[in-house]
Amino acid sequence: MAVVGYTDGGCRGNPGPGAWAFVLIDPATRRALARADGEAGTTNNRMEMMAAIMALKAMRHPTTELILHTDSRYLVDCCTTWLAGWKRRGWRRKDGPLKNVDLLQDLDGLLQGRPVRWVWVKGHAGDHGNEFVDALLNQAMDRLQAGADPATRREFTWDGPLPT
Repeated sequence: MAVVGYTDGGCRGNPGPGAWAFVLIDPATRRALARADGEAGTTNNRMEMMAAIMALKAMRHPTTELILHTDSRYLVDCCTTWLAGWKRRGWRRKDGPLKNVDLLQDLDGLLQGRPVRWVWVKGHAGDHGNEFVDALLNQAMDRLQAGADPATRREFTWDGPLPT
């Protein structure tokens, strides 16, 4: 059975203070793991990628399929369409340098041999999992901007709906 995941990343200003969050849910048991953290000076795309990287790193069994929901078309396109070409070209775009190469290479390594199904969801449109991670990352940004530790980790029973 697959694990269901939701990721989100964001910034207040771009660049600016930002945060990422994910939740991983075992649909059979409804056990869930949620994490969030932040960075003082970052970009929205970096935080979207960090959310996915940290979710992939949190997977206990790399052979278990992950159905990963994100509101970032950029992240979905990076991982499903563009990575192979960038890698072939030495981590460059056709017309020049590639931004965020460090995170793209991390994603590429984590995705090797790992079954991941990417699902784009519209942000701020009532999807329970997306709203959940959006709230987590905003709480992390609030803590960061207040001078507190933005990191959170929580294990709990998921009581929200699961995607069909």
